[in-house]
Amino acid sequence: MLSFEDTVRLRHSPRAFLSTPLTDEQIHEVLQDAQLAPSNCNTQPWHVHIASGDTKRALTEAMLRNDELGQVTPDFSFDYADFYGDYFARSQEQAKQYYDVLGIAREDKDSRHQALLRNYAFFGAPHVAFLFMPSFGDNVRVAGDIGMYGQNFLLSLTARGYAGIPQTLLGFHADSVREILGVSDQYRLLFGISFGYEDPDARANQLRMDRIPLEQSVVFHK
Repeated sequence: MLSFEDTVRLRHSPRAFLSTPLTDEQIHEVLQDAQLAPSNCNTQPWHVHIASGDTKRALTEAMLRNDELGQVTPDFSFDYADFYGDYFARSQEQAKQYYDVLGIAREDKDSRHQALLRNYAFFGAPHVAFLFMPSFGDNVRVAGDIGMYGQNFLLSLTARGYAGIPQTLLGFHADSVREILGVSDQYRLLFGISFGYEDPDARANQLRMDRIPLEQSVVFHK
């Protein structure tokens, strides 16, 4: 496997995958790595469902139907209007670079929407992991634990030669996902991770987003 230094620098969010599935053994190895994530008071609050094959296709159909009807059922709020300052600017720059790579003009709203719908087909990935969580208090610490689990999952994929992309949009259809996967209402859906083998020839996978300098995000006290 790759070193940590190589893994963390090679990890990115591909938006096109090969149809080749991972074996059950390969998926279990990744899950074992993810399971080692830290959590508040060792609660280990992650409740993970992996969908492939016919189940994944049923999820795609349900989410596309919801989109057509304009129906969303997120467990947690999300609104670009809540972003401000540099945070909003970074989100807009990411969108601009992504659509530029795809060759989609800003005014071409139909093509942009079609590109968005590829989220619901999991960008062609053969597998998707849905990360559910119980509700404790204001959920901030629980969501933080799920984030650390998700990062372990993503880094394990990269280290083993696979790839994955975390997708907030999948959480917009929590009711449909719970129904299809048979998940209790006591669990809230935070996000999903589509994963498999990256398609190295896809235009979408040429995108690499930069990171701000440390001086803009870290303050040293001595």
